[in-house]
Amino acid sequence: MERARRRGDLCFAALLPEERILKAFGLARVVWQGWIYSPSITVWTFLSQCISADHSCRDAVTRLATWLVLAGRKSCSPETGAYCSARDRIPEEACRVLMEDTGRQAEQEAPPSWLWHGRRVRLVDGTTATMPDTAANQAAYPQSPSQKPGCGFPIVRIVVLFSLTVGTVLKAALARCEGKLTGENSLFRTLHDSLAAGDVVVGDRCFSGWFDLALLRQRAVDLVVRKHHLRPTDFRRGRRLGREDHLLSWPKPDRPPWMSATQYATLPDRLELRELRVHVTQPGFRSDSILVITSLLDPEEFSADELATLYRRRWQAELHLRSIKIVLAMDHLRCLKPHRVRNEIFMHFTGYNLIRGVMAAAAREANQLPWQVSFKGTMQTLNNLLPILPALLAQVWCDFLLSCVAAHVVGNRPDRYEPRCKKRRPKKYPRLSKPRADYQKDMAA
Repeated sequence: MERARRRGDLCFAALLPEERILKAFGLARVVWQGWIYSPSITVWTFLSQCISADHSCRDAVTRLATWLVLAGRKSCSPETGAYCSARDRIPEEACRVLMEDTGRQAEQEAPPSWLWHGRRVRLVDGTTATMPDTAANQAAYPQSPSQKPGCGFPIVRIVVLFSLTVGTVLKAALARCEGKLTGENSLFRTLHDSLAAGDVVVGDRCFSGWFDLALLRQRAVDLVVRKHHLRPTDFRRGRRLGREDHLLSWPKPDRPPWMSATQYATLPDRLELRELRVHVTQPGFRSDSILVITSLLDPEEFSADELATLYRRRWQAELHLRSIKIVLAMDHLRCLKPHRVRNEIFMHFTGYNLIRGVMAAAAREANQLPWQVSFKGTMQTLNNLLPILPALLAQVWCDFLLSCVAAHVVGNRPDRYEPRCKKRRPKKYPRLSKPRADYQKDMAA
Protein backbone atom coordinates (compact mmCIF):
# COMPACT_ATOMS: atom_id res chain seq x y z
CA MET A 1 0.00 0.00 0.00
CA GLU A 2 2.84 2.38 0.86
CA ARG A 3 4.55 1.59 -2.44
CA ALA A 4 1.34 2.16 -4.43
CA ARG A 5 0.91 5.57 -2.78
CA ARG A 6 4.50 6.65 -3.49
CA ARG A 7 4.27 5.61 -7.14
CA GLY A 8 0.89 7.28 -7.59
CA ASP A 9 -0.69 4.12 -8.99
CA LEU A 10 -4.44 3.72 -9.47
CA CYS A 11 -6.24 2.95 -6.22
CA PHE A 12 -6.65 -0.80 -6.84
CA ALA A 13 -2.85 -1.17 -6.93
CA ALA A 14 -3.01 -1.19 -3.13
CA LEU A 15 -4.82 -4.54 -3.30
CA LEU A 16 -3.45 -6.01 -6.53
CA PRO A 17 0.11 -4.85 -7.38
CA GLU A 18 1.17 -4.35 -10.98
CA GLU A 19 3.80 -7.11 -10.77
CA ARG A 20 1.15 -9.76 -10.12
CA ILE A 21 -0.90 -8.55 -13.08
CA LEU A 22 2.08 -8.62 -15.45
CA LYS A 23 3.01 -12.10 -14.24
CA ALA A 24 -0.51 -13.32 -14.98
CA PHE A 25 -0.43 -11.76 -18.47
CA GLY A 26 2.94 -13.25 -19.40
CA LEU A 27 4.05 -12.42 -22.95
CA ALA A 28 0.57 -11.08 -23.82
CA ARG A 29 1.38 -7.83 -22.01
CA VAL A 30 3.55 -6.73 -24.97
CA VAL A 31 0.36 -5.89 -26.90
CA TRP A 32 -0.35 -2.99 -24.55
CA GLN A 33 3.04 -1.25 -24.62
CA GLY A 34 2.74 2.50 -25.19
CA TRP A 35 -1.04 2.61 -24.62
CA ILE A 36 -2.91 4.46 -21.86
CA TYR A 37 -4.71 1.20 -21.18
CA SER A 38 -1.75 -0.89 -20.09
CA PRO A 39 -2.44 -4.35 -18.61
CA SER A 40 -2.42 -2.97 -15.07
CA ILE A 41 -4.58 0.10 -15.86
CA THR A 42 -7.08 -2.07 -17.74
CA VAL A 43 -7.35 -4.64 -14.93
CA TRP A 44 -7.59 -1.99 -12.19
CA THR A 45 -10.31 -0.16 -14.12
CA PHE A 46 -12.13 -3.45 -14.77
CA LEU A 47 -12.02 -4.32 -11.05
CA SER A 48 -13.33 -0.91 -10.04
CA GLN A 49 -16.19 -1.43 -12.50
CA CYS A 50 -17.02 -4.83 -10.97
CA ILE A 51 -17.38 -3.55 -7.41
CA SER A 52 -18.94 -0.17 -8.19
CA ALA A 53 -22.63 0.51 -7.71
CA ASP A 54 -23.04 1.67 -11.33
CA HIS A 55 -21.20 -1.15 -13.15
CA SER A 56 -21.16 0.74 -16.46
CA CYS A 57 -18.10 1.22 -18.69
CA ARG A 58 -18.80 4.97 -18.78
CA ASP A 59 -18.58 5.20 -15.00
CA ALA A 60 -15.33 3.20 -14.97
CA VAL A 61 -13.71 5.38 -17.66
CA THR A 62 -14.81 8.57 -15.87
CA ARG A 63 -13.23 7.29 -12.67
CA LEU A 64 -9.98 6.57 -14.54
CA ALA A 65 -9.98 10.01 -16.19
CA THR A 66 -10.49 11.67 -12.79
CA TRP A 67 -7.53 9.81 -11.34
CA LEU A 68 -5.30 10.75 -14.30
CA VAL A 69 -6.11 14.45 -13.88
CA LEU A 70 -5.52 14.33 -10.11
CA ALA A 71 -2.19 12.59 -10.73
CA GLY A 72 -1.12 15.40 -13.05
CA ARG A 73 -1.23 13.22 -16.17
CA LYS A 74 -2.99 13.64 -19.47
CA SER A 75 -6.60 12.54 -19.23
CA CYS A 76 -7.90 9.68 -21.33
CA SER A 77 -10.86 10.14 -23.66
CA PRO A 78 -14.25 10.03 -21.93
CA GLU A 79 -15.43 7.68 -24.69
CA THR A 80 -15.52 4.02 -23.73
CA GLY A 81 -14.31 2.53 -27.03
CA ALA A 82 -10.62 2.31 -26.14
CA TYR A 83 -11.36 0.80 -22.74
CA CYS A 84 -13.71 -1.81 -24.23
CA SER A 85 -11.09 -2.69 -26.87
CA ALA A 86 -8.46 -3.14 -24.16
CA ARG A 87 -10.82 -5.32 -22.13
CA ASP A 88 -11.47 -7.40 -25.24
CA ARG A 89 -7.76 -8.19 -25.51
CA ILE A 90 -7.37 -9.44 -21.95
CA PRO A 91 -6.44 -13.16 -22.15
CA GLU A 92 -8.89 -15.51 -20.46
CA GLU A 93 -6.04 -17.36 -18.80
CA ALA A 94 -4.78 -14.14 -17.21
CA CYS A 95 -8.19 -13.48 -15.62
CA ARG A 96 -8.32 -17.04 -14.34
CA VAL A 97 -4.79 -16.83 -12.90
CA LEU A 98 -5.59 -13.55 -11.11
CA MET A 99 -8.71 -15.12 -9.59
CA GLU A 100 -6.82 -18.16 -8.32
CA ASP A 101 -3.82 -16.12 -7.16
CA THR A 102 -5.88 -13.69 -5.08
CA GLY A 103 -7.98 -16.48 -3.58
CA ARG A 104 -4.96 -18.57 -2.65
CA GLN A 105 -3.01 -15.65 -1.14
CA ALA A 106 -5.80 -14.67 1.25
CA GLU A 107 -6.02 -18.25 2.51
CA GLN A 108 -2.25 -18.60 2.93
CA GLU A 109 -2.14 -15.46 5.10
CA ALA A 110 -4.84 -16.79 7.45
CA PRO A 111 -3.66 -17.83 10.95
CA PRO A 112 -3.62 -21.59 11.72
CA SER A 113 -6.30 -21.11 14.39
CA TRP A 114 -8.87 -20.48 11.64
CA LEU A 115 -8.44 -24.00 10.21
CA TRP A 116 -10.80 -26.86 11.08
CA HIS A 117 -8.83 -29.50 13.00
CA GLY A 118 -5.75 -28.03 11.35
CA ARG A 119 -7.09 -28.91 7.89
CA ARG A 120 -8.22 -26.86 4.92
CA VAL A 121 -11.93 -27.16 4.17
CA ARG A 122 -13.33 -26.59 0.67
CA LEU A 123 -16.96 -25.69 0.03
CA VAL A 124 -18.33 -26.63 -3.38
CA ASP A 125 -21.56 -25.31 -4.85
CA GLY A 126 -23.03 -24.34 -8.19
CA THR A 127 -25.14 -21.53 -9.59
CA THR A 128 -26.16 -19.96 -12.90
CA ALA A 129 -25.97 -16.51 -14.45
CA THR A 130 -27.65 -14.97 -17.48
CA MET A 131 -26.18 -12.67 -20.12
CA PRO A 132 -27.30 -10.45 -23.02
CA ASP A 133 -29.31 -12.18 -25.73
CA THR A 134 -26.82 -12.11 -28.63
CA ALA A 135 -26.25 -14.74 -31.31
CA ALA A 136 -22.70 -15.41 -30.06
CA ASN A 137 -23.80 -15.85 -26.45
CA GLN A 138 -26.71 -18.09 -27.48
CA ALA A 139 -24.36 -20.31 -29.47
CA ALA A 140 -21.98 -20.77 -26.54
CA TYR A 141 -24.51 -20.82 -23.67
CA PRO A 142 -28.01 -21.53 -25.04
CA GLN A 143 -31.10 -20.39 -23.20
CA SER A 144 -33.48 -22.84 -21.57
CA PRO A 145 -35.25 -24.98 -24.21
CA SER A 146 -38.56 -24.30 -22.47
CA GLN A 147 -38.39 -20.67 -23.63
CA LYS A 148 -39.25 -19.44 -27.10
CA PRO A 149 -36.47 -18.00 -29.28
CA GLY A 150 -36.04 -14.30 -28.58
CA CYS A 151 -37.84 -14.52 -25.24
CA GLY A 152 -35.05 -15.87 -23.02
CA PHE A 153 -31.47 -15.16 -22.10
CA PRO A 154 -28.33 -17.27 -22.57
CA ILE A 155 -27.42 -18.97 -19.33
CA VAL A 156 -24.11 -20.27 -17.99
CA ARG A 157 -23.60 -22.83 -15.24
CA ILE A 158 -20.84 -22.07 -12.72
CA VAL A 159 -19.37 -24.43 -10.11
CA VAL A 160 -17.21 -22.72 -7.51
CA LEU A 161 -14.71 -24.08 -4.98
CA PHE A 162 -14.57 -21.80 -1.92
CA SER A 163 -12.17 -21.68 1.00
CA LEU A 164 -14.12 -22.13 4.23
CA THR A 165 -11.35 -20.35 6.14
CA VAL A 166 -11.57 -16.94 4.42
CA GLY A 167 -14.42 -17.41 1.91
CA THR A 168 -12.38 -16.74 -1.25
CA VAL A 169 -12.93 -18.37 -4.65
CA LEU A 170 -10.13 -20.86 -5.29
CA LYS A 171 -11.32 -22.44 -8.53
CA ALA A 172 -14.30 -22.16 -10.87
CA ALA A 173 -15.60 -24.17 -13.82
CA LEU A 174 -18.01 -22.87 -16.47
CA ALA A 175 -20.26 -24.66 -18.97
CA ARG A 176 -23.56 -24.36 -20.77
CA CYS A 177 -26.56 -25.11 -18.61
CA GLU A 178 -27.77 -28.26 -20.39
CA GLY A 179 -26.12 -31.17 -22.21
CA LYS A 180 -23.73 -34.01 -21.48
CA LEU A 181 -21.12 -33.46 -18.77
CA THR A 182 -22.48 -30.01 -17.88
CA GLY A 183 -23.97 -30.89 -14.49
CA GLU A 184 -22.53 -29.57 -11.25
CA ASN A 185 -20.89 -32.88 -10.31
CA SER A 186 -19.32 -33.21 -13.79
CA LEU A 187 -17.89 -29.69 -13.57
CA PHE A 188 -16.61 -30.37 -10.06
CA ARG A 189 -14.61 -33.34 -11.35
CA THR A 190 -12.66 -30.92 -13.55
CA LEU A 191 -11.57 -29.12 -10.36
CA HIS A 192 -10.25 -32.20 -8.55
CA ASP A 193 -6.65 -31.41 -9.50
CA SER A 194 -6.75 -28.34 -7.25
CA LEU A 195 -7.44 -30.50 -4.18
CA ALA A 196 -4.54 -31.72 -2.06
CA ALA A 197 -4.24 -34.73 0.25
CA GLY A 198 -5.74 -33.90 3.63
CA ASP A 199 -8.27 -31.40 2.32
CA VAL A 200 -11.90 -31.75 3.40
CA VAL A 201 -14.69 -31.13 0.87
CA VAL A 202 -18.16 -30.12 2.10
CA GLY A 203 -21.04 -30.24 -0.38
CA ASP A 204 -24.73 -30.95 -0.79
CA ARG A 205 -26.32 -34.19 -2.01
CA CYS A 206 -25.50 -33.36 -5.64
CA PHE A 207 -21.90 -34.43 -4.93
CA SER A 208 -22.70 -37.62 -2.99
CA GLY A 209 -22.55 -40.11 -5.87
CA TRP A 210 -20.40 -43.23 -5.38
CA PHE A 211 -17.89 -42.30 -8.07
CA ASP A 212 -17.60 -38.70 -6.87
CA LEU A 213 -16.79 -39.96 -3.38
CA ALA A 214 -14.38 -42.61 -4.66
CA LEU A 215 -12.46 -40.19 -6.87
CA LEU A 216 -11.96 -37.86 -3.91
CA ARG A 217 -10.83 -40.68 -1.63
CA GLN A 218 -8.38 -41.78 -4.32
CA ARG A 219 -6.69 -38.39 -3.83
CA ALA A 220 -6.72 -38.79 -0.01
CA VAL A 221 -9.31 -36.01 0.19
CA ASP A 222 -11.95 -36.37 2.90
CA LEU A 223 -15.56 -35.36 2.44
CA VAL A 224 -18.67 -34.36 4.34
CA VAL A 225 -21.77 -34.43 2.13
CA ARG A 226 -25.48 -34.87 2.49
CA LYS A 227 -26.74 -38.34 1.60
CA HIS A 228 -28.78 -38.63 -1.60
CA HIS A 229 -32.47 -39.02 -0.83
CA LEU A 230 -32.85 -42.09 -3.08
CA ARG A 231 -30.39 -44.19 -1.06
CA PRO A 232 -32.02 -46.31 1.68
CA THR A 233 -31.02 -45.85 5.32
CA ASP A 234 -30.89 -48.56 7.99
CA PHE A 235 -28.95 -47.81 11.17
CA ARG A 236 -29.33 -51.44 12.29
CA ARG A 237 -26.67 -52.42 9.75
CA GLY A 238 -22.95 -51.81 9.87
CA ARG A 239 -20.76 -51.05 12.88
CA ARG A 240 -22.53 -48.86 15.42
CA LEU A 241 -20.60 -45.79 16.65
CA GLY A 242 -23.39 -44.08 18.54
CA ARG A 243 -27.07 -43.27 18.34
CA GLU A 244 -27.90 -42.93 14.62
CA ASP A 245 -24.19 -43.00 13.80
CA HIS A 246 -22.59 -46.03 12.14
CA LEU A 247 -20.02 -47.25 9.61
CA LEU A 248 -21.17 -48.76 6.33
CA SER A 249 -19.70 -50.22 3.16
CA TRP A 250 -20.92 -49.29 -0.33
CA PRO A 251 -20.10 -51.69 -3.20
CA LYS A 252 -18.85 -50.33 -6.53
CA PRO A 253 -21.63 -49.86 -9.12
CA ASP A 254 -21.29 -50.58 -12.81
CA ARG A 255 -19.03 -48.34 -14.86
CA PRO A 256 -20.76 -45.12 -16.00
CA PRO A 257 -20.45 -44.08 -19.67
CA TRP A 258 -18.30 -41.03 -18.89
CA MET A 259 -15.60 -43.07 -17.12
CA SER A 260 -12.93 -45.04 -18.95
CA ALA A 261 -12.36 -48.71 -18.17
CA THR A 262 -8.81 -47.95 -17.03
CA GLN A 263 -9.95 -45.37 -14.49
CA TYR A 264 -12.79 -47.64 -13.35
CA ALA A 265 -10.31 -50.42 -12.61
CA THR A 266 -8.26 -48.16 -10.31
CA LEU A 267 -11.20 -47.54 -7.95
CA PRO A 268 -11.77 -49.82 -4.92
CA ASP A 269 -14.46 -52.49 -4.88
CA ARG A 270 -16.06 -51.00 -1.78
CA LEU A 271 -16.12 -47.62 -0.03
CA GLU A 272 -15.92 -47.50 3.76
CA LEU A 273 -18.00 -44.54 4.92
CA ARG A 274 -19.68 -43.15 7.98
CA GLU A 275 -23.35 -42.20 8.14
CA LEU A 276 -25.01 -40.11 10.83
CA ARG A 277 -28.30 -38.35 11.29
CA VAL A 278 -28.37 -34.69 12.27
CA HIS A 279 -31.58 -33.55 13.96
CA VAL A 280 -32.65 -29.96 13.30
CA THR A 281 -34.34 -28.44 16.32
CA GLN A 282 -34.35 -24.77 15.27
CA PRO A 283 -37.69 -23.48 13.96
CA GLY A 284 -37.96 -22.32 10.38
CA PHE A 285 -35.73 -25.00 8.78
CA ARG A 286 -37.22 -26.98 5.92
CA SER A 287 -35.75 -30.31 7.12
CA ASP A 288 -36.34 -31.91 10.49
CA SER A 289 -33.29 -34.15 10.06
CA ILE A 290 -30.37 -34.51 7.66
CA LEU A 291 -28.38 -37.61 6.79
CA VAL A 292 -24.67 -36.88 6.43
CA ILE A 293 -22.10 -39.12 4.73
CA THR A 294 -18.40 -38.67 5.55
CA SER A 295 -15.05 -40.40 5.17
CA LEU A 296 -13.94 -39.10 8.60
CA LEU A 297 -14.49 -42.40 10.38
CA ASP A 298 -12.91 -41.84 13.82
CA PRO A 299 -15.68 -40.85 16.30
CA GLU A 300 -13.09 -39.85 18.92
CA GLU A 301 -11.31 -37.34 16.68
CA PHE A 302 -14.42 -36.19 14.78
CA SER A 303 -17.52 -36.29 16.94
CA ALA A 304 -21.01 -36.30 15.47
CA ASP A 305 -21.66 -32.80 16.83
CA GLU A 306 -18.52 -31.44 15.16
CA LEU A 307 -19.47 -32.98 11.82
CA ALA A 308 -23.00 -31.60 12.13
CA THR A 309 -21.62 -28.11 12.81
CA LEU A 310 -19.22 -28.40 9.87
CA TYR A 311 -21.96 -29.48 7.48
CA ARG A 312 -24.15 -26.62 8.64
CA ARG A 313 -21.38 -24.23 7.61
CA ARG A 314 -21.90 -25.47 4.06
CA TRP A 315 -24.51 -22.72 3.97
CA GLN A 316 -21.60 -20.27 3.81
CA ALA A 317 -21.21 -21.25 0.13
CA GLU A 318 -24.77 -20.11 -0.53
CA LEU A 319 -24.05 -16.82 1.22
CA HIS A 320 -20.84 -16.33 -0.77
CA LEU A 321 -22.69 -16.89 -4.04
CA ARG A 322 -25.35 -14.42 -2.92
CA SER A 323 -22.66 -11.82 -2.23
CA ILE A 324 -21.20 -12.35 -5.71
CA LYS A 325 -24.48 -12.41 -7.61
CA ILE A 326 -26.53 -9.86 -5.67
CA VAL A 327 -24.10 -7.49 -3.92
CA LEU A 328 -21.63 -7.49 -6.85
CA ALA A 329 -24.55 -7.74 -9.33
CA MET A 330 -23.20 -10.71 -11.28
CA ASP A 331 -26.57 -12.43 -11.62
CA HIS A 332 -26.99 -10.88 -15.09
CA LEU A 333 -23.76 -10.27 -16.99
CA ARG A 334 -23.26 -7.44 -19.46
CA CYS A 335 -20.80 -8.54 -22.14
CA LEU A 336 -21.94 -9.41 -25.67
CA LYS A 337 -19.34 -12.06 -26.56
CA PRO A 338 -18.66 -15.40 -24.82
CA HIS A 339 -14.97 -14.79 -24.10
CA ARG A 340 -15.82 -11.39 -22.61
CA VAL A 341 -18.51 -13.04 -20.50
CA ARG A 342 -15.98 -15.49 -19.09
CA ASN A 343 -13.52 -12.68 -18.36
CA GLU A 344 -16.29 -10.74 -16.65
CA ILE A 345 -17.04 -13.71 -14.40
CA PHE A 346 -13.40 -14.25 -13.47
CA MET A 347 -12.84 -10.54 -12.79
CA HIS A 348 -15.91 -10.44 -10.55
CA PHE A 349 -14.40 -13.39 -8.66
CA THR A 350 -11.06 -11.54 -8.45
CA GLY A 351 -12.72 -8.42 -7.07
CA TYR A 352 -14.66 -10.58 -4.62
CA ASN A 353 -11.39 -12.24 -3.49
CA LEU A 354 -9.73 -8.87 -2.93
CA ILE A 355 -12.65 -7.77 -0.76
CA ARG A 356 -12.46 -11.04 1.18
CA GLY A 357 -8.73 -10.49 1.66
CA VAL A 358 -9.39 -7.09 3.25
CA MET A 359 -12.05 -8.68 5.46
CA ALA A 360 -9.57 -11.33 6.62
CA ALA A 361 -6.90 -8.71 7.38
CA ALA A 362 -9.40 -6.61 9.34
CA ALA A 363 -10.60 -9.68 11.25
CA ARG A 364 -7.02 -10.57 12.25
CA GLU A 365 -6.40 -7.05 13.55
CA ALA A 366 -9.67 -6.98 15.50
CA ASN A 367 -9.34 -10.54 16.83
CA GLN A 368 -12.48 -11.62 14.97
CA LEU A 369 -13.31 -14.33 12.44
CA PRO A 370 -13.69 -13.47 8.73
CA TRP A 371 -17.32 -14.60 8.51
CA GLN A 372 -18.21 -12.18 11.32
CA VAL A 373 -17.35 -9.19 9.08
CA SER A 374 -19.95 -7.75 6.69
CA PHE A 375 -19.13 -8.25 3.00
CA LYS A 376 -21.33 -5.39 1.84
CA GLY A 377 -19.96 -3.09 4.53
CA THR A 378 -16.42 -3.88 3.40
CA MET A 379 -17.29 -3.20 -0.24
CA GLN A 380 -18.88 0.14 0.65
CA THR A 381 -15.83 1.11 2.70
CA LEU A 382 -13.46 0.23 -0.14
CA ASN A 383 -15.51 2.16 -2.69
CA ASN A 384 -15.25 5.29 -0.54
CA LEU A 385 -11.67 5.02 0.75
CA LEU A 386 -9.70 3.50 -2.14
CA PRO A 387 -10.07 6.51 -4.49
CA ILE A 388 -8.49 8.89 -1.95
CA LEU A 389 -5.46 6.69 -1.24
CA PRO A 390 -2.91 9.05 -2.91
CA ALA A 391 -3.99 11.93 -0.67
CA LEU A 392 -3.41 10.08 2.63
CA LEU A 393 -0.45 8.73 4.53
CA ALA A 394 -0.46 5.02 3.77
CA GLN A 395 -0.20 3.70 7.34
CA VAL A 396 -2.88 6.07 8.63
CA TRP A 397 -5.12 5.09 5.70
CA CYS A 398 -4.49 1.39 6.21
CA ASP A 399 -5.26 1.45 9.94
CA PHE A 400 -8.37 3.53 9.40
CA LEU A 401 -9.58 1.27 6.57
CA LEU A 402 -9.16 -1.92 8.59
CA SER A 403 -10.83 -0.42 11.65
CA CYS A 404 -13.81 0.69 9.54
CA VAL A 405 -14.12 -2.75 7.96
CA ALA A 406 -13.91 -4.53 11.32
CA ALA A 407 -16.63 -2.27 12.71
CA HIS A 408 -19.14 -3.55 10.14
CA VAL A 409 -19.98 -6.90 11.69
CA VAL A 410 -22.69 -9.25 10.52
CA GLY A 411 -25.87 -8.74 12.50
CA ASN A 412 -26.62 -11.17 15.32
CA ARG A 413 -29.61 -12.96 13.81
CA PRO A 414 -29.43 -16.54 15.15
CA ASP A 415 -31.56 -18.97 13.17
CA ARG A 416 -33.57 -16.19 11.55
CA TYR A 417 -36.34 -17.50 9.35
CA GLU A 418 -38.42 -15.57 6.86
CA PRO A 419 -41.27 -16.51 4.48
CA ARG A 420 -40.21 -17.13 0.89
CA CYS A 421 -42.58 -14.48 -0.38
CA LYS A 422 -42.30 -10.95 -1.73
CA LYS A 423 -44.25 -8.01 -0.37
CA ARG A 424 -43.48 -5.63 -3.24
CA ARG A 425 -45.82 -6.36 -6.14
CA PRO A 426 -44.41 -6.56 -9.67
CA LYS A 427 -45.67 -4.33 -12.44
CA LYS A 428 -48.72 -5.74 -14.23
CA TYR A 429 -47.07 -6.07 -17.62
CA PRO A 430 -47.32 -9.37 -19.50
CA ARG A 431 -44.14 -11.33 -20.19
CA LEU A 432 -42.60 -11.54 -23.66
CA SER A 433 -44.13 -14.35 -25.70
CA LYS A 434 -42.31 -13.53 -28.96
CA PRO A 435 -39.15 -11.63 -29.94
CA ARG A 436 -39.06 -7.91 -29.12
CA ALA A 437 -38.63 -7.02 -32.81
CA ASP A 438 -42.00 -8.61 -33.62
CA TYR A 439 -43.70 -6.44 -30.99
CA GLN A 440 -42.07 -3.33 -32.46
CA LYS A 441 -43.33 -4.22 -35.95
CA ASP A 442 -46.85 -4.67 -34.62
CA MET A 443 -46.72 -1.34 -32.79
CA ALA A 444 -45.40 0.46 -35.87
CA ALA A 445 -48.21 -1.01 -37.97
